[in-house]
Amino acid sequence: MLASVEASLRQLNTDYIDLLYVNVWDFRTPVEEILRGLDDLARQGKVLYVAISSAPAWQVSRMQAIADLRGWSPLVALETEYSLIERTAERDLIPMAREMGLGVVPFSPLGGGVLTGKYSREDQNQAGSVAGETATSRRSLNVALGWVTDRNLAIADAVKEVASELGRTPAQVALAWTLDAPGVTAPIIGARTIAQLEDNLGALQVDLTTSQLARLDEVSAIDLGNPHSLLASDHIRTVTTGDMKVEALG
Repeated sequence: MLASVEASLRQLNTDYIDLLYVNVWDFRTPVEEILRGLDDLARQGKVLYVAISSAPAWQVSRMQAIADLRGWSPLVALETEYSLIERTAERDLIPMAREMGLGVVPFSPLGGGVLTGKYSREDQNQAGSVAGETATSRRSLNVALGWVTDRNLAIADAVKEVASELGRTPAQVALAWTLDAPGVTAPIIGARTIAQLEDNLGALQVDLTTSQLARLDEVSAIDLGNPHSLLASDHIRTVTTGDMKVEALG
């Protein structure tokens, strides 16, 4: 990590990096070693802030607690995949980030492009390979990766309907939904052309109505699983908070 930062500083011809992400958890390096290395870089002025990407929520929360107890540089951001077709971060990662003060920076907010409305059910029959990312096109790669499913296409259809109502593009609606999500700081966009960049930036002017948000949430909803579904149940709410009612007298 230290060597890669030094190499990046030379290649970028700069004295410091604004935000350094630890990317992809390896389950081998001790947490304390990672945190100490990050803190050393911050104290040397080579990195201003540190962050993490693609790691389990329990490891991130553990790191944040250790950094707080030892006075080391805390994590300030969490990069995770998040979109209308990939909402599993809502189970633990995003609630953890909000509780511990990390800004959420989602990648692939357009679901590999599926939410742009460019895919149809005919694309599900395309062949592709993910070995060495040798698929013949981005379209066939998305099929091979399992992005083009009936569920995801149904979500994309709902996005297109909302976009039509607002006079916006599907990409703008999908990005606006992500921007509106609690805890999200800013999504990472992957525009390849100026036209795509300009279109993506148009999401900042999209105002989704309560009804439209509800429709998008419903079609893309996921099962939060245990213990979240249990804790949100009426039974547990009654057990923990009771059903006592206070009535005014006289």
